[in-house]
Amino acid sequence: MAAGGGDPAASPMKTPSWAVRIRGADGEIAGAGILLSPDQVLTCAHVVDRAAARLTAEFVGATDHSVPAVPARVDGTAYVPETRDADGDPSGDVALLRLERPRPVEETVRLHRLSAPGREVRMYGFPYAHNGGIWFRSTVVGGCGRDGQVQLSPVSPGELASPGCSGAGVADSRTGEVIGMVLSGQLDQHGNRFSFMSPAETIARHLPGLKPHIVGPTAVDERLLPTDDGPSPDLLDEPFAQRLAAWLRDDGSQVKISVVRPGDAARAATLRRAITLADRELRTAVSIDRASLDPPGTVPSAGGHDLAVDASGVTAAEIAERIADRMGLWQHPEDPPLDRIRASRSTLNLVVVGVDEAIDPLPLLDLLEVLRAGGSRLLLVFRTAGDCHRLACDRLLTRPARERRARLVERLRDLTGPLAEDLHERLASVVPHGLRPLDSDLVAAHAALADLLRADDADGERDRAGGPARDRDLDPDQPPGRVRGADRDSDRDGHWDPGRVRDDRDRDLDRDPHQPPGRGRYADRDPDMDWDLDRVRHPEPGRDRDLGRERDRDVDRDRRPDRGHDRDPDLDWALDRVRHPEPGRDRDLGRERDRGVDRDRRSDRGHDRDPGRAPARGVGPVPDLGRYERLADRVAGRLAAGVAELDRLRDRRDELAGRLRGYHVLHQHSLQGEEDPAVDDLYLRAHALLRARPCDVRAAEAAVDAYTRRVDDHGGGDAR
Repeated sequence: MAAGGGDPAASPMKTPSWAVRIRGADGEIAGAGILLSPDQVLTCAHVVDRAAARLTAEFVGATDHSVPAVPARVDGTAYVPETRDADGDPSGDVALLRLERPRPVEETVRLHRLSAPGREVRMYGFPYAHNGGIWFRSTVVGGCGRDGQVQLSPVSPGELASPGCSGAGVADSRTGEVIGMVLSGQLDQHGNRFSFMSPAETIARHLPGLKPHIVGPTAVDERLLPTDDGPSPDLLDEPFAQRLAAWLRDDGSQVKISVVRPGDAARAATLRRAITLADRELRTAVSIDRASLDPPGTVPSAGGHDLAVDASGVTAAEIAERIADRMGLWQHPEDPPLDRIRASRSTLNLVVVGVDEAIDPLPLLDLLEVLRAGGSRLLLVFRTAGDCHRLACDRLLTRPARERRARLVERLRDLTGPLAEDLHERLASVVPHGLRPLDSDLVAAHAALADLLRADDADGERDRAGGPARDRDLDPDQPPGRVRGADRDSDRDGHWDPGRVRDDRDRDLDRDPHQPPGRGRYADRDPDMDWDLDRVRHPEPGRDRDLGRERDRDVDRDRRPDRGHDRDPDLDWALDRVRHPEPGRDRDLGRERDRGVDRDRRSDRGHDRDPGRAPARGVGPVPDLGRYERLADRVAGRLAAGVAELDRLRDRRDELAGRLRGYHVLHQHSLQGEEDPAVDDLYLRAHALLRARPCDVRAAEAAVDAYTRRVDDHGGGDAR
């Protein structure tokens, strides 16, 4: 039995007892349904519309192996039709049917709240030619739209949800629990196939009366919900709300660390608001409406988190058990929850509030480190910027960022070393006809590698000097010039610590509150120019000379017939910024930095009024790891494709050489000691072209063809 009663999805080898086939007045199958109680069936609103006034529920998995047919009707007002906003984003499409005669309670099932990312699921529907029902397998892709719906990707093209599947239960393959209901399937103009489901939490929001039939802990701890005696919901720290919403919309950063101090009512209310709006079950209708009066960029996506816990006064083991339960890791309950989480491939978006107020913060950091390493996303909120906060920044942000940079360095070394040597070895063998020139790719990879190595050296010097970590170490995906990983109030305790990470508070205070996140006083500047200038100002010894030679080669290359190939903007970015700094740019940047420092100091004085806090210290430029990783991906792909094409040309050269030898032997036999200078000249030309390095395979092929045709004309036979 499922948790809380009812029959779980059970084995895919049998028909589930809770699977319902729904027919309309015309006798045609209108869709599917889920038997939630002896006299209630959950289905889609559009299935009810399709069935017209008369509905019949058929129970294909009945325990007595019959197929009872029971008339049904909409249960009062439990009908939410699908609506679409101005962008065509759907919402609703759920309905509850009341049966005229009840079914046995053992045939029912409960919906289960369960985190969804990456889960393998299956659904039992009734598509055309499968009136008895059939299982469909899918994988959860992620949430989509403002209603909290979930996108599914079919395991095979034939398993796309089709007419007759709407309203079918979606069962988690690992636990057997029904976690949602199929809404529709879609084949887009590009041939992509997707199905969509409404998870248990979204169904509960649309039909609150179904909550007794939904089991599993909610995604948000009760202590994190707004209360009557808590901060006013009208309080809003807009920049903080924008950053929270960006993370909850998956802005690309895996870990975000913030500080919300006791007594900071605005930030506390903003945090609770973000957690509430990101929960599918708690999200309100007004937050789904496009005409919401919320400030721009402050409303997170529905399902932005899978679990939000309050760690205050709780042990790490209790939090681990809560996470394991939400992930559906119920197998082997005798194993500690941390071991189950570590062994699982499941991930989730986790919010932990009050990390430093847990009973045992260090074991909690161990748990969070395991989750981060497994791919989960973490939003961590501390009450103070003390030792626990600094340790979390180091273990969850700085160290992973440096490890990521080290992996990227090794990859770029491989690209510019062995893989580049493989390419040059082949280029020395054959002329690369039709091959996109790769010189600029390799130069960009070398430039990226040099930049990363300089960053390693700078980190080493800073570590030896005991200086502060750089902003980008805290969030490797953050564009240069902004901090996302350690939130803006890290230093609001009034004490400046040279080992503490620099926060982004001052930038937020200086930003126009009506601008979207990430837009502020430097909005009109190139976000990469500071660290690009550093590369221009401090090149490696001999770098200018090497780049000058490379530029000359690029000019020559662009004059070749291959110049029509599309240029990669990221490669041009990596090269041109090093080669061609803008006139006067250093002077303009110096003035801009001076103005920025003045504004920072004014912000410090005007906001905190705290003479004990030193101004935020500037740090040097840092590499954009995300961009360099994308560059490495492209260079690796192009190198692999180039090597493969050159290998094909080398194979063709060897094939032509064998063909030439065979024809030459036959021709010598056919001459019987005589000479044919014209044919011999053709042979010698083809032989010379094949022996040349690099070999022009096209020219050699034409020469071999000319020789073999002449031999064939003389009756020498066919050596092919």
